[in-house]
Amino acid sequence: MKSSRSTLTLACLALLAAASGVHAQGLGMRPGGGTGITDIMRGGARVTAPAQVPRSAAAQPAPTGQRAAEYIVALVNSEPVTNTEVQKRVTRILRENPEAQRVPRAELNQLVLERIVVERAQLQLAKESGIKVDDQAVDQAEQLVARQNQVSQDELYRRLDAEGITRAEFRSDLRDQLLLTRLREREVNARVKISDSEVDQFIQDQRSGNTAAAPEINLAHVLVTVPEDASEAQVAALQKKAQGVADRARAGEDFAKLARENSDSPDRANGGSLGLRGADRYPPLFVEATQTTPVNGIVGPVRSGAGFHVIKVLAKGQAGAAEGVVTQTQTRHILLRNDPQRSTAQAIEQLAEFKRRVLAGTADFASLARDNSQDGSAKDGGDLGWARPGQFVPEFEEALDRLAPGQISDPVVTRFGVHLIQAVARREAKLSQTEQREAARAVLREKRMDEAFATWVQEVRGRAYVEFREPPV
Repeated sequence: MKSSRSTLTLACLALLAAASGVHAQGLGMRPGGGTGITDIMRGGARVTAPAQVPRSAAAQPAPTGQRAAEYIVALVNSEPVTNTEVQKRVTRILRENPEAQRVPRAELNQLVLERIVVERAQLQLAKESGIKVDDQAVDQAEQLVARQNQVSQDELYRRLDAEGITRAEFRSDLRDQLLLTRLREREVNARVKISDSEVDQFIQDQRSGNTAAAPEINLAHVLVTVPEDASEAQVAALQKKAQGVADRARAGEDFAKLARENSDSPDRANGGSLGLRGADRYPPLFVEATQTTPVNGIVGPVRSGAGFHVIKVLAKGQAGAAEGVVTQTQTRHILLRNDPQRSTAQAIEQLAEFKRRVLAGTADFASLARDNSQDGSAKDGGDLGWARPGQFVPEFEEALDRLAPGQISDPVVTRFGVHLIQAVARREAKLSQTEQREAARAVLREKRMDEAFATWVQEVRGRAYVEFREPPV
């Protein structure tokens, strides 16, 4: 398997590699605790890069002699796993991971079966623990998947249908992965502690060049979408448009303005900026294209499954860099928590009404926050201060990144409740000493989290009663 699989978004996990046997953290959610948005302002820039939904491909044929009859291959705490479940996942892996075709089919079947067993044990634990994911959270995940793949939801499901995946199956995958993410956040977070002395040592190693921290980059892009059924003439015209944008950018025109006026990507409102994040959180195409490009350099147009991209390198550095300069956003929000008196749908409706009132000039955002927000920031009119990349959970941050200064988001569902978010202003700023330490702690925590997660998975698997029956074929 390609190592990049471990950084796929929820979309890819559900769509392409749900049984690939690697650790993927749903929507890029970072394991964490806390009781409000103030508590989710944590260090680190673990923001998962978008990945392209594949164009339709021919389904992988079943192996000769495969049994058509359904049968049970394993029981996980008395819950059956069927041969069909295993073969569906194997088919996806073989279709999307050519390298997997070198693995003997019987061995691949067993690897996938074990992955399903592990997931099933975790899902059972999540349900026993009372963890739930409502339809609104799944709806938001659907929208996020479409945005990250730079397609409409209708186009997303058209492509999924071409891959043999129904909307019901996809939503079920999304719900399961959200359940698993919330369970892992609750179970794994408390296991990871980073001491001050470890932070000191990391910063010292980094300054002396002894750290192996992954590089971080901040890229902006202009996307010129190419329809899937575009003719050669249409493709040529769209490529010419992208080339024109690239030429104007290289001539010194403001890239953010070019993005707002020409890009087909949802992030155009933010000048096309994709945010500071680890290189492994960006699409490999973007990383490879900009690998030797200096800061402020322009690349492209380069072609992806979505269309032509013109890319600008905004920043390069090391994760947790002591001398880093980052884009900060002055942020405020209104939080309505999940409670028995108000459903998620009702909270969304109430916050949508708040947004309408603010835009109409009949209400003030800060006053609404003071009177209604159920977060500690309410007394400050919802003000969260100047936030650097990675301080918020990904659903919150993804929505914030798409806002231009002064804009207000639609209601955003997170595990803390429903938020209305406003990006007040943006600036480039050097990290303070405290922020440098927080960033360093986040990098160390991220590394330690993977180890804690692996240990926790083994514990959950060990507690489950698993009975293997006939092998999948």
